[in-house]
Amino acid sequence: MGTLYLVRHGQASFGADDYDRLSPLGQRQSQRLGAYFASRGLRFDAVLTGTLRRHAQTWEGMANGAGWGEAAPIPQPHPGLDEYDSHALIRALPPQDLPPPGTPEGYRQHFRLLRDALAQWMAGVIDPEGMPSWNAFAARVRAVLEDVRTTHSGNVLIVSSGGPIATAATLVLSAPAETMIELNMRLRNTAVSEFTFNARHHRLLTWNTLPHLDGADAEWVSYA
Repeated sequence: MGTLYLVRHGQASFGADDYDRLSPLGQRQSQRLGAYFASRGLRFDAVLTGTLRRHAQTWEGMANGAGWGEAAPIPQPHPGLDEYDSHALIRALPPQDLPPPGTPEGYRQHFRLLRDALAQWMAGVIDPEGMPSWNAFAARVRAVLEDVRTTHSGNVLIVSSGGPIATAATLVLSAPAETMIELNMRLRNTAVSEFTFNARHHRLLTWNTLPHLDGADAEWVSYA
């Protein structure tokens, strides 16, 4: 029997030339989460991350915030925990006029288009360049869950992105694929979700919690 903790990365650099790095707020969120885990005496027997920079930076911030130093587990990078390419998804839709990026309307339109593109990708209507099919993407996430069940025990940490984490919850709940979109869009930066697991199955325990931000100002809570 074990507990799998799934953590979405800290706030990244949405709207910048390079999204795949934590913002200053994302760094603080990660450090605060690590400090929270340390204050609860929680240690991890294994750590799995995606291969993206924001995943590694989130784990580094957590380990630093916890003060684990050389005692921190060595993370195991796993491509099955990498995010889908939101820009490739949107580019696969028919061309349309878009508001300027970086504006509130541009931000809202981005996520409206992303919802539509995700639904069409899942249905096999679009084939975004450089991306696997939805079924292949979900199969990679399923493989990570199976690896946790069959090779690990105790407390296991996954640091990943909204897409893989939402997909993992959808699989564990045996929910329709479209459920992933709703779970994904509301998942907050450094949110913690928990599954219990044994050799046969996972069970959802908590979803999208921010215990480390209790009492923090509202600007600590972010979604991108």
